[in-house]
Amino acid sequence: MTELSERLRSERIRAGLSQTSLAGGDFSPSYISLIEAGRRVPTDSALAVLAQRLGTTAEFLRHGDKAPSEERARLEIGFARLALANGSPQEAKERLLALDLGTIAPRHHADALGALAQAHEALGELNEAVAVLEPLLARARDERRWLEAAALGNDLVAAYHEAGDLGRSVELGEGVLREVEAGGIAGSDEHLRLAATILWSYYERGDLLYATHRAAELISLAEAKGTLRGRGSIYWNASLVAEARGDYVEARRLTERALAYLSEGAVSRDLPRLRLHYGWLLLRCEPVDPEGALVQLAQAGQALALVGSEPERARCAFEVGRAHLMKGDARRAEEEARSGLALLDDQAVLDTCNGRILLGDALAAQGDVPRALETYQWAAQMLGLMTAAREAAAVWRSIGDRLLEHGDLPGALGAYDQALADAGIRSTTFPVVVPHGSADQGTRSGESRGRASTAS
Repeated sequence: MTELSERLRSERIRAGLSQTSLAGGDFSPSYISLIEAGRRVPTDSALAVLAQRLGTTAEFLRHGDKAPSEERARLEIGFARLALANGSPQEAKERLLALDLGTIAPRHHADALGALAQAHEALGELNEAVAVLEPLLARARDERRWLEAAALGNDLVAAYHEAGDLGRSVELGEGVLREVEAGGIAGSDEHLRLAATILWSYYERGDLLYATHRAAELISLAEAKGTLRGRGSIYWNASLVAEARGDYVEARRLTERALAYLSEGAVSRDLPRLRLHYGWLLLRCEPVDPEGALVQLAQAGQALALVGSEPERARCAFEVGRAHLMKGDARRAEEEARSGLALLDDQAVLDTCNGRILLGDALAAQGDVPRALETYQWAAQMLGLMTAAREAAAVWRSIGDRLLEHGDLPGALGAYDQALADAGIRSTTFPVVVPHGSADQGTRSGESRGRASTAS
């Protein structure tokens, strides 16, 4: 009885209700007071009404965490998180969807739904992940639970980023960031990780000047207040900004700092992803270091086999293949390219195109130039179905370089033109309007008439 009265009072305060508000029209405030004082035992029907008003269950009010439904829920959520950690998001999703949230206390709802959003994200179901995260974040913000809001905001910003909606990613993230800073948690892990993820979106959107400025600010804040994990997140995303500026030396330095911090902290999914990024850099810095890259990629691959998504495992295979190609083993490069491509579905267009480019390079290195060109052209056709994006521009550039190398000048020029367009640089030529009946009708801008250049 004492435990019931204490739980009732605790849940009433958590819900922000007075005894009069909780009583409503069904009970008197004194009846609520007597229950909370341990001097009255509510009937089952009364307890059910009170539980509904408090947003919890009668079973929880009566038995607390020892209630059978609560124990089952915690067990299922625990199994789901274990499945996520072991790289089985489908199993996690099925367990969580089978859970009846109406039978358990609200304190477990956010945990269960957060895990469900992670399962959706790992399966590439970004719309479903966003649908779960949006109301969770809204509730956390309404109730001023800033640490939880920052963590949910980070997940939601990342989901919008992965979906390609960089505008929404930045807008939402900055709004949450302002609120959590006003809430007094600046410098916490949750705050720094959210800020780092927003920085990632600025980088992808092409706002490099602001991203560079913001990265310097966040590094200072992280060094002053951040934990190992928070510092690692900031340095990692700052390295992406340096990479986008073309400063691979600085990007490598920042990545090494991030690795040093994250390696000392608790084991997380971030560490293998960072090792994958570091391996990528080692293959593009001067001088290239394929041996060092393979060491990092081997460690990343082992961990991603357990906790990584299929696109992450595919990217790791592609970089392993690229390293072997640099070492002269084109056959192994082809094997890695094909194994990575087998992990991807039709939605992963950019990753598939990058894998196809590696496959084409491996085929060309083995002397099969016709099949290599077919592979490059296939990647170009797939890329043509995408909307403009900076990542797409980089892939178009890669395709143009390879077509040019193999003598396909028209194809290379088309690829370069598309790369510029996707990067936001449009053609500066325009059609000339020629008066009706003019002898020069149909002449385009930039064409000379006779030997002299004329203005339109």
